Amino acid sequence: KVKIGMDVAASEFYTESKMYDLDFKTEGDAKDKSQTITGEALTKMYQQFCADFPVVSIEDPFDQDDFPAYGAMTKLLGEKCQVVGDDLLVTNPKRVQKAIDEKACNALLLKVNQIGSVSESIEAVGMAKKAGWGVMTSHRSGETEDSFIADLAVGLATGQIKTGAPCRSERLAKYNQLLRIEEE
Repeated sequence: KVKIGMDVAASEFYTESKMYDLDFKTEGDAKDKSQTITGEALTKMYQQFCADFPVVSIEDPFDQDDFPAYGAMTKLLGEKCQVVGDDLLVTNPKRVQKAIDEKACNALLLKVNQIGSVSESIEAVGMAKKAGWGVMTSHRSGETEDSFIADLAVGLATGQIKTGAPCRSERLAKYNQLLRIEEE
């Protein structure tokens, strides 16, 4: 059975007027102004996606600083859908604590080189797990063939890894390492 995980990267289409421009790729007169919506309207759209399709995880559904929208969505959909903070949290223990306090999401996207140290990453994972969140270990764009994140995902028992389709060597390296670990 197929389940859907979405990485929306909504910070990319968040406007200075604190709206979400779903038509952000269109320029000039062809731009459809009706496609610029509030965080509340975007939440309703996600709710409809989850009702119509087997969506189980939504990453970065709002701008990286739109904690209120994250909180509203987590309250509405958090029992049925994983609301993942990547740009929201940046694997930073201080931002993780703020999100826990505000109930802004229910899953951490773990990127070690985003925060800069393994120690801070482990701290962020511990905080997330203590809060009952999911944790997804992730690669970065421009990734190398180093398979460390596979070891980290298993070592920290994150339960989830995001490393892309098994189509290039830097991705296959992670999956092959997971297979080697499983064989042990």
